[in-house]
Amino acid sequence: MKRNLQKMKIFDAIEFNNVRDIIYHSAEVYAKNIAFTIKHKTESKITYEDITYERMLQDINKLGTALYSMGFKGKRVAIIGKNRYEWVLAHLANLLGGIVSVPLDKDLQYDELENSIIRSKADCIIFDEKLSDKITQIKNNKNTSLSEYICMSETEGYKSVKDLVEQGEKLLKEGNEEYLQAEINENEMNILLFTSGTTSKSKAVMLSQRNIASNIYAMQCVEDIRPTDTNIAFLPFHHIFGSTCIIMMLASGTKNVFPDGLRYIKQNLNEYKVTLFVGVPVLIEAIYKTIMKEIDKQGKTKLIKFARIISRTLLKLHIDIRRKLFKQVIDALGGELRFVISGGAPADSKIAQGFNDLGIKTVQGYGLSETAPVIAAENGKVLKYGSVGIPMINDTIEIVNKDENGIGEIRVKGPNVMLGYYEMPELTKEVLRDGWFYTGDLGCFDKNGILYITGRNKNMIVLRNGKKVFPEELETLVNRLELVEESMVFGMPDEKAKDDVKVSVKIVYNKEVVKEKYADKTQDELYKIIWEQIKELNKSFPRYKHIQKLILTDEELIKTTTKKVKRQEEMKKILASYR
Repeated sequence: MKRNLQKMKIFDAIEFNNVRDIIYHSAEVYAKNIAFTIKHKTESKITYEDITYERMLQDINKLGTALYSMGFKGKRVAIIGKNRYEWVLAHLANLLGGIVSVPLDKDLQYDELENSIIRSKADCIIFDEKLSDKITQIKNNKNTSLSEYICMSETEGYKSVKDLVEQGEKLLKEGNEEYLQAEINENEMNILLFTSGTTSKSKAVMLSQRNIASNIYAMQCVEDIRPTDTNIAFLPFHHIFGSTCIIMMLASGTKNVFPDGLRYIKQNLNEYKVTLFVGVPVLIEAIYKTIMKEIDKQGKTKLIKFARIISRTLLKLHIDIRRKLFKQVIDALGGELRFVISGGAPADSKIAQGFNDLGIKTVQGYGLSETAPVIAAENGKVLKYGSVGIPMINDTIEIVNKDENGIGEIRVKGPNVMLGYYEMPELTKEVLRDGWFYTGDLGCFDKNGILYITGRNKNMIVLRNGKKVFPEELETLVNRLELVEESMVFGMPDEKAKDDVKVSVKIVYNKEVVKEKYADKTQDELYKIIWEQIKELNKSFPRYKHIQKLILTDEELIKTTTKKVKRQEEMKKILASYR
């Protein structure tokens, strides 16, 4: 049954059909605004370089002109490296010239990287100098279709992005306008993006400029991104969430900066006076825990708790004193942070509420690589903890094959839905049917049309009595335990009832917490403490969902490079140790 959902538009936005029009518009409207601030480090000093929107477009056109002159018009150019200006420059030079952009994960092992390049049929690769050894090996092995290797920095033996920008500048001065006049077909593949997973299972998603542009428009209609904002680009650009978000920031006229690494988050937030960022829950939770730890150290936990009660009460009366009340906490994060967007995985609603209580608006979104990526999100008017908000303005979402609780598979239709999986026609047919993309995720709507994700179809545990358990739901609760770093809930084959499973959990304990508070405890004693806490948790949900087995370890769970647990590989590991 189709649900009539409100198509919400909070902010005015201009809808463009392709990324080139977005960038040209920003370069005109925000010409003198700073698009990027780049930090340059030497042994003796640190300097900062500001790049305006006007200069950014000039750099893009110079690089694109050089790529065209090298014969890459209509070809495929791969990009690999950390988040940096040259990465954005390369990606946008590809898109503005209709060159197929192939973002690759810098953390791929050699075999996976080579395989991805072969599968993508990339003609050229633009790479970070830190990956020179891998790239040189790929070049020497000659197994790929690569004909050109361009380094993001000046590196011996390779052309650099700087070289190409200078070359393009010269060509433009000579009147070469082939790149500037290039025709863009916004409906054909312009991005070829590998989903996270092992190479044999990863899928190459084909996205068009229309896919990206429509999603940027939808996000701008509901999320409060301002030209006065400073965004820190935490999300890796090889992930569609990261690359679409940076273009959305540029569409909105923001200043963008790059983090120095996870250890320097707090320092970078202060250094650049960051006002907003988009991050995955792991990052957002780490920042929140850092704040709470500092509050605890100062002995202000009770005071903050009391202040929150006062703040929430006043907020109901439309009196907002949060940022004044918690000024000291906000100042520890640079004093300007006002907006956080969480995505990529389910976030703990307590963390989101914690940030909102402090006066830092925090919303959660939901999407997939195949939907470029966002299909639903919370916003300033729809904020419901535990949900992922409402469908984007140009998407239609339906729940199909529902159970008695209204939970079923989420399917979506909209201009942001991919063209298909590259060279995987059968798999494409499985997920794209009659104009709908079947996500494989399970969820439901509440009476107000707000969407809740309950888990992945393939992760669902089905018990012998027909009852269904969604691991993600239990993991959220387990992960809140102080001693828990991360967890995975799964169905362990029951030794007594061969056709049944026991709801079980594998927990990685938090070494820092153990060191601080349980240093004198043995592994067996830690197990007993956590098992007692699990038994207490069991009391909060129906008996069929009770966790019956615990595996405790200090070894990190096997993950993809986007920090999603590889459940199948973990299961193989668990079952192998119990044979």
